[in-house]
Amino acid sequence: MYDDACRFLAENFSADFASWLLGEPVILTEIQPSELSLDPIRADALILLESDNVILHLEFQTRPDPDIPFRMFDYRGRGYRRDKTKTMRQVVIYLKQTASDLVHKTDFTLERTRHEFDVIRLWEQPNDLFLQYPGLIPFAVLEQTLNPESTLRQAAQVIDQISDSTIQANLSAVSAILAGLKLEDEIIYRVLRRDIMQESSVYRAIQRETKKSRDREIAINLLREGFPVEAISRGTGLSIEEVQHLQQQMNDAPQN
Repeated sequence: MYDDACRFLAENFSADFASWLLGEPVILTEIQPSELSLDPIRADALILLESDNVILHLEFQTRPDPDIPFRMFDYRGRGYRRDKTKTMRQVVIYLKQTASDLVHKTDFTLERTRHEFDVIRLWEQPNDLFLQYPGLIPFAVLEQTLNPESTLRQAAQVIDQISDSTIQANLSAVSAILAGLKLEDEIIYRVLRRDIMQESSVYRAIQRETKKSRDREIAINLLREGFPVEAISRGTGLSIEEVQHLQQQMNDAPQN
């Protein structure tokens, strides 16, 4: 859910991300993961954008991941293979505060090879930074603030000033999703209007994906209990083919 929200922002407000991370409001276009021959499973959390001179590689993380350094090294090599003339800015953006040392790791080292990348911990970012750019407003509640509810109210006020109703609805929806990392739903919906969010296409898409993800989890649990595929399909709304695919994945997974 959080990956989808961040992907929507990066893809639809690329100039705002460029202003923040590259220092200039250039328009960036999306690179499809297939262009780097990436495994689809690993590509889920990957966001690649490019201009004429630079590739911007973003990874949004809600929790520490020990595999991040190698992934950044791997993607840099694939980017170089695709276009040797472009520089590549790689940024890991951690959304949720943690005391783990992993969120301070900014390099990958292997024998005589060393690769460096950037890390941003949103909870250390200065107050009001993200309210300067429409596409970054949803991150405001995650920045350095002693009162996240008050910050969310400030974000809501800025969003209310946006004249385009579609952009307003989408930013409200994504703000609500990301605010869930720090605030209770009751507070979020007291500050942000649920009726406006429900008009958002991104909100509806993420809700559908979230429901489907829950349905898959339920299906996997039922498969483990030995329920027949047809019954699981009827109970979850997943197609028989989808349930069979989950069953095949379970059968192919290495046994502990």
